[in-house]
Amino acid sequence: MLFELRGKLNQKWDILLGIAGLVLFVLLWWVLAETLSRMRPVVEGFDPRLPSSVVEQDSSIAKINVDSLLQADSARFANATEFVKVYPLLPPPDRVVKSFSPLLVEDGLAKNTGRSVWLNLQGYFWALVIAIPLGFLIGLFPIFRGLFSKQVNAMRYLPLTALTGLFILWFGIEDQMKIAFLAFGIIVYLLPVVVQRIDEVEDVYLKTVFTLGATNWQTIRTVYLPAVMSKLMDDIRVLTAISWTYIIIAELLNRQGGIGSLIYIKARQGQVDRVFAVLLVIILIGFIQDRLFVYMDRRLFPHKYYKTTLRGIRQVELAIGALLLYLAVLFLLPVFGVNLAGLGNTVGYASVLVGVACVAVMLIGELEIWQALKKSR
Repeated sequence: MLFELRGKLNQKWDILLGIAGLVLFVLLWWVLAETLSRMRPVVEGFDPRLPSSVVEQDSSIAKINVDSLLQADSARFANATEFVKVYPLLPPPDRVVKSFSPLLVEDGLAKNTGRSVWLNLQGYFWALVIAIPLGFLIGLFPIFRGLFSKQVNAMRYLPLTALTGLFILWFGIEDQMKIAFLAFGIIVYLLPVVVQRIDEVEDVYLKTVFTLGATNWQTIRTVYLPAVMSKLMDDIRVLTAISWTYIIIAELLNRQGGIGSLIYIKARQGQVDRVFAVLLVIILIGFIQDRLFVYMDRRLFPHKYYKTTLRGIRQVELAIGALLLYLAVLFLLPVFGVNLAGLGNTVGYASVLVGVACVAVMLIGELEIWQALKKSR
């Protein structure tokens, strides 16, 4: 079973091997960190850094006589009263874990993370609002396909990181530029996928609604929209990593907050353990975001997972729809000149109220779904 080609693991082996893989990964990380560690001398009253380490941190002075630096290193080692182990390239896991406390207290990790997540959500929103309607127009109507399909396919070859200068010119250096850059980065990949998903709709469904005398709008509403959107959810999940890549790039441009700015600053200060800690936070956020997409897919498109309609599905759909609608309103308010920062506590209280109400409705719906599944077994 373990070495069978394309074999499947049972739940027990899946859990055991998952735990073993995690332990093995941490051990390899630890061994590699210790291998790359260095011993630096500590001389009372002097900087513990070796003179040669200056060249490592600043390549602009790399022309300094290396022999002189090595002699200074030897003198520092000879006069050292003690040595300290440092990890200039790869910190061990325990140091990364310990760095979370100063990151939260000194560097505002929670605030910077919230800022990046908010920008990420806005970029996703505008990308979906633009890409899905345009994708349906190009995929459904031959006139638009003929006019724009080649340009859409060609956009995938754009080196998006090279366009940062243009986005700064068009949108400035503030958050509007970051949101626009992220939205464009998602649109470039999502728009051709929407067209492809439309082409993949099976003809049997189209022939069925045609036989029943459905109009074009009815065909779009009852066949194309459910079929395309149910598959498109998986494609949106894949874009999670891409979205975080582009938001980090955008935040490096002005470094006024966010995870990307925090990574840059900590790297420049040589605090590698904190850099790795922030990277772990990004991985955790990406995992949670992926699980949320999976949950939404199971509840908004239950026909993919269940053969019959379950009680409670409708309540969960309404709760998810209300939450998404509230977020859409928040994203659209700045377009009409409303400053969310000026609203202050009003937005915060409304968000808590809407969130609690939606979660309560979702929990009630989930309870009914669980009871329905229990009865069907």
